[in-house]
Order: sequence, then structure tokens, then C-alpha cells
Amino acid sequence: MASATQKEDNDKGTAKGTPATEPSLNMDELRELAKLVDEHGFTDFEFENEKIRVRLGKSTVIHHAAPVVPAHPAPYEAPGAQPAAPAADAAPEADEDDGLHQITSPIVGTFYRAPSPEKPAYVKEGDTVSPDTVVCIVEAMKLMNEIQAEISGEIVKVYVENAQPVEFGQPLFGIKK
Repeated sequence: MASATQKEDNDKGTAKGTPATEPSLNMDELRELAKLVDEHGFTDFEFENEKIRVRLGKSTVIHHAAPVVPAHPAPYEAPGAQPAAPAADAAPEADEDDGLHQITSPIVGTFYRAPSPEKPAYVKEGDTVSPDTVVCIVEAMKLMNEIQAEISGEIVKVYVENAQPVEFGQPLFGIKK
């Protein structure tokens, strides 16, 4: 949209009487930029130079998938090692998570349970939260992003250890409504 506006100004010349210039970004370049932003998982991207300003944004849809449990033991086992437990043993953990609302990370970053190392955690298992309760921080590129519960319920599971890296969509907390 920015390049179309600029092109229109260029066709007419500028209001100050300066000669028209070529747009600095064409539609093919814009599509390629949008594809790169999408491939790298960004939800917002902004680029600006002296000729053009482009801002790309998208809403995120979070899909919850069941955890992957290997059906076979690891390909390499140390001599005398016990075989891996059958997948059926993993089923009770998956059943524990059924019916829980998962708070997931909206971005890639580092998970922090407290506002600083000397402060207590925002929430712990057994705490009751409301939609606007801050449950943790995900730090990305030196920005501290407060994550809210977004629903009311009880924290029954914390999936991530403090100061660990998290991926986009990774479960952080399990909440029983």
C-alpha cells in the first residue's frame, strides 16, 4: 500500500516541485519480504528508509497438539541398559493435560517466572488467576513481554523452568478452569 501511494505521488510529481523518483520497493519485493517474515515466525515487522515505510503484521492462531511420544526405544542404547518404557506409560501424563487450558508463548524468547531474580514468582502451582493476571515474562530482544492468563482458573502445571528458552506456541502453564 505504501508503494502504491508513493507511485501515485511520483506520477504527479511532489507538492514541493521536486522531480519524481522510482518507488524503493515493488510488489514482488514486498511479497518476498512478507514470505520471509512469515517463514521466521514474526508477527510484526516494520521497515523504514528515506523513501518508504512498510509495516507488516499478522494475527496468530495457536494450535494445540498432543505431545509426541516415541513408540520405539532410542536407536542407540548403552550395553546392559534397560529398554525404554512402553508408550502406554506416557499416556497418564497426556491424560493429566486433557481438559487443561494451556497458556502458550506468543513469541520466541526466554521465560522468566518472576519480574527479577530477587522477587517471588508471579504465580505457582495452586494459585488462582483471573484473565488479567500476569503469569510470567517472555524476554525477546531485550524487551520484557508480560504474559497474562487470559482466563480464570487454577494453575495446576508449570511446563517450563525459569530462565529457559521458549518457542512460539510452546505451553508455559496448564490451567484448570
